[in-house]
Amino acid sequence: MKIKNGIYKGAQGRESLFDLSIPENYNGHLIVFIHGFMGFKDWGTWNLVQDFFNSYGFAFCKFNISHNGGTIQQGIDFPDIEAFGKNTYSHEIKDVECLLKEIKPYFKEQVSIHLIGHSRGGGTALLAAEQSKVNSICLWASISSISDRFPDDDALNNWKATGVRFVSNARTGQKLPQYYSLYEDFHQNKDKLNIQEKASSCKIPTAIFHGDADQSVAIAEGEALAAWLKTNLQVIRGADHVFGAQHPWKQNEMPNSLIELCKLSLQFIQIKAN
Repeated sequence: MKIKNGIYKGAQGRESLFDLSIPENYNGHLIVFIHGFMGFKDWGTWNLVQDFFNSYGFAFCKFNISHNGGTIQQGIDFPDIEAFGKNTYSHEIKDVECLLKEIKPYFKEQVSIHLIGHSRGGGTALLAAEQSKVNSICLWASISSISDRFPDDDALNNWKATGVRFVSNARTGQKLPQYYSLYEDFHQNKDKLNIQEKASSCKIPTAIFHGDADQSVAIAEGEALAAWLKTNLQVIRGADHVFGAQHPWKQNEMPNSLIELCKLSLQFIQIKAN
């Protein structure tokens, strides 16, 4: 069974898109993939990642964060910059909960859930995992801190005074807004959004993967996560932040670094699935 561009209602009731595939050799386990900042479910090689795990019997769901800037009419890139500007980390955690509730009826029996989070999506996976009752987590080039991503002093004061700051998307050429409500949400929910505390107390089996050529999220963040989770960081040699992929991706096969990453993640999930 395959659903392409299904609709779920995420944070604040905003509609967004999801893809769900359940292969004929379904093994009773579901992988949910959470994209990162300025990402979307159909970015680059994510469709090939879905095919990879389906081939081993795993159901696979990937979805657009409700406030990632996409719409149900146009889920690729960021046509709704107002929605992008209103996104918060709390919204993203809520989206995971809403998405799982939406797709539950497609499974006749209880399903074991495994989260894969890329970049900012890795932070979301850790923060959402306990309340979503997942069986394992894979962190791909994950962030280790939300607070470190906010400006200090004068820049923060200016953001508060103007109510908005802008971030550039080099690929699309867009200047995307971020409203000060993003910082306010973090400040009001510091305990819930503290990745270090969540990682340090996490009882869910978690694997951490990071490329040693990552220029977007430093490998030191992966090392910090590994220390808090009391596990090993698995380094993908020569891999950048997206493990050799790009958007658009016109080839039928994943780049070598991403193949290595998927195989290592598969090994980990299969062990936790048994």
